[in-house]
Amino acid sequence: MKVAIFGGTFNPVHNEHINIVKAAIRSLALDKVIIMPSNVTPAKSGRMLADSADRLNMCKIAFASVPKAEVSDFEITRSGISYSYITCQRFAEEYPDCERYFIVGGDMLENFDSWKFPEKILQCVNLAVCAREDGAKLKKAKDDFYTRFGVHAVSFDYIGKNVSSTKIRVLAALGEGVSDCVGNGVAEYIKRNSLYLLDGAQQVKKSLSEYRWRHTVGVAVKAAENCTKYNVTERDAVTAALYHDCAKELPRGGEAEQAVPEGVPSPVVHQFTGAYLAERVYGVKDKNILDAIRYHCSGRANMTPLEKLVYLADMVEEGRDYDGVEELREIFKQNKEEAFNRAIERHVRHLEVSGLPVYGLTQKAYEYAKEHKNDK
Repeated sequence: MKVAIFGGTFNPVHNEHINIVKAAIRSLALDKVIIMPSNVTPAKSGRMLADSADRLNMCKIAFASVPKAEVSDFEITRSGISYSYITCQRFAEEYPDCERYFIVGGDMLENFDSWKFPEKILQCVNLAVCAREDGAKLKKAKDDFYTRFGVHAVSFDYIGKNVSSTKIRVLAALGEGVSDCVGNGVAEYIKRNSLYLLDGAQQVKKSLSEYRWRHTVGVAVKAAENCTKYNVTERDAVTAALYHDCAKELPRGGEAEQAVPEGVPSPVVHQFTGAYLAERVYGVKDKNILDAIRYHCSGRANMTPLEKLVYLADMVEEGRDYDGVEELREIFKQNKEEAFNRAIERHVRHLEVSGLPVYGLTQKAYEYAKEHKNDK
């Protein structure tokens, strides 16, 4: 008998998880796959996390149509941090005479030596590896794995799509549909239980044009995808992004303009009125989030990590289309500080070339970035 464990946070479970399991069953001739939602995953702190019971329920919905899949609550009921070596030891005890596999993605294989007691895992199971998109990258990871541990990882013939759980959570947080990524059953469960949903998201959406809302969603996704670079929580990143343009299409002359300092250029006004609305209308109390909204357009000297994150996400979200944006996105992937320096410099140069005045806060942000360019 061949059995396998497929573990993960499943936050939330999505279509690619199902496709991986089906491919493993087919390619490895598995008799059973045990789906194992984790309780607490060491490397996933700071993410918006659905309750363990909800993640378990979503897995049961998602895998109900896969005959050889069985969802286990072992790690959840055990509580505490979910270490794979403990689960695999228990797995070996329950299936002592079976051929045992532990299904992982190629990205996990690359950092397997950083797991807790990886040798103990390999005493209990064979690793079965599924590539995400790049077959050549998987081959190198397998070769490096063999060099490090002296055993071969088994791969199976499915190269999955790069579906982002982060993006799914952001879409759900903003009240957007996610059925294309998770299936109708899980999508309905997420909506019915308001999983990940941020207060105020629907009100902000109603106040914006479709174009501006799509931009807001794009900024939220980009901020969430990069929040760990800045040691910022996913919820703070998405919340700041949600409200960053909430006053962009607000008629001029309203109460919120009392928050606008004198001499602010027209294109910058909305960052101050946006912070005002976020606090007074939408109930945001976190000063760090409010400041990220307040300075997302102009920047300022000595910006906080969250301020820099939202400033950059606003400039490079996938809906942006201007000369140099692709280069800036690539730099952002590699070096967040270099990306910020390039972005604020581009901002100033664009204003100068356009014959527009450089707002004082922007000038100070630019000068501060130059002065501290080589700081570590």
